[in-house]
Amino acid sequence: MTKKQDAIYAAPLNEIIDFQFDERVAAVFPDMIQRSVPGYGMMISTIGILAGRYAQADSRCYDLGCSLGAVSLAMRQRISQPGCEIIAIDNSAAMIERGRDLLARDTTSTIPVTMVCADLQEISIENASVVVLNFTLQFIPLTERLTLIKRIYRGLKPGGILILSEKIAFEKQARQQFHVELHHDFKRANGYSDLEVSQKRTALEKVLIPETLDCHQQRLQAAGFVFTDIWFQCFNFVSLVAIK
Repeated sequence: MTKKQDAIYAAPLNEIIDFQFDERVAAVFPDMIQRSVPGYGMMISTIGILAGRYAQADSRCYDLGCSLGAVSLAMRQRISQPGCEIIAIDNSAAMIERGRDLLARDTTSTIPVTMVCADLQEISIENASVVVLNFTLQFIPLTERLTLIKRIYRGLKPGGILILSEKIAFEKQARQQFHVELHHDFKRANGYSDLEVSQKRTALEKVLIPETLDCHQQRLQAAGFVFTDIWFQCFNFVSLVAIK
């Protein structure tokens, strides 16, 4: 299946509205995410490897904020424990509809995947051995993030893992500028114009609220996780594991 190229911000816009995961974004999302997030493909495949190691028999694996289900498919291809099921949640009907179409084409595994259009903050996390928040927490209001992480912790089985990928901020301005500029260079190298970079940044600034790595680690510890570590970082994008 040929990826449709992202040109949402290619022309000057009279008004830049807040970014949302609507049908326009869903239609170009594979291209958008690959050209915008450094190391995205490697992250997806490695999340599958992590799920394969930590998934427990007769348990649930959650993909929260699943978009088109790339994480769910990666987990499905690596999980071998019997009785596992994958629950994929997203509040975008356009993402879920397209994700179900992509899932239907996958015949590599018999692990059941259920894609649900719902608010992940209203979904019960139960009997979980793997939970993934892949660039999802950053779209949750700041005051509600700890509540979500605590709920995930309670729903995890002992030895269960949370995989948390986020765009992060840095306390020191020089360090923040260094990583932001390198990220923008990465996007330009992938064919985005200065106009596209600028307009998308404006669209995201009130929607995607990044935090420092220290904030994330302190929140994970406050929720009860005793082991946390970074397994990936490129510029201002990181992915952490937290084990119960």
